[in-house]
Amino acid sequence: MSQMHTDSNDSNLDDLEQLLTHGVSLEQPATAPVQPVSHARGTLLSRNEDEEEEDTSASGNNSDLQGAIGLFAEAAQDMATAGVELGLGRHFACADFCNQAAEKAVQAVSLLYSGRRSPYNHDLQALGELVHAPRPVLADLATLTPFHPEAFYAGTPPEEADDVISAEQASDYVQSARRVIRWARSIILSA
Repeated sequence: MSQMHTDSNDSNLDDLEQLLTHGVSLEQPATAPVQPVSHARGTLLSRNEDEEEEDTSASGNNSDLQGAIGLFAEAAQDMATAGVELGLGRHFACADFCNQAAEKAVQAVSLLYSGRRSPYNHDLQALGELVHAPRPVLADLATLTPFHPEAFYAGTPPEEADDVISAEQASDYVQSARRVIRWARSIILSA
């Protein structure tokens, strides 16, 4: 019975990876319905100071693989939207979606490792450090940090946002976010 459950999970992960990497087409065969995600979306869970240090391996009892896959799928959707915004010439919107995609990807790794999202104050590099992201990923996260709307609009009026970021810069931000997504994908889909 346990083997059948494992085979089903492997099949679902293979199907998810195919959808995330190749998209959806009308020619694809129907698949089994998606199981609902078991975590409360939008809830930022924080750690109490008096809690003991937890196991940060994906195999720990606190791991939330289903939640991590769901949040990673949201990150992939945000990456697709960033590409659309870039194509439309909405450069700040593109950078904002890159920022969101990176945050969700890192939070997905946090869910996988600890079963909850990490505390977050819009500093993507600090968030990456909490899940021990490698230096190149931390650099990409630092590059994307300024594009959270709250921080960006503090120094730039909304009507000027798209003029401040060039198409070339926005394209670079898409590449940074894609590297973060690839890093997170390698962790989540190998769990």
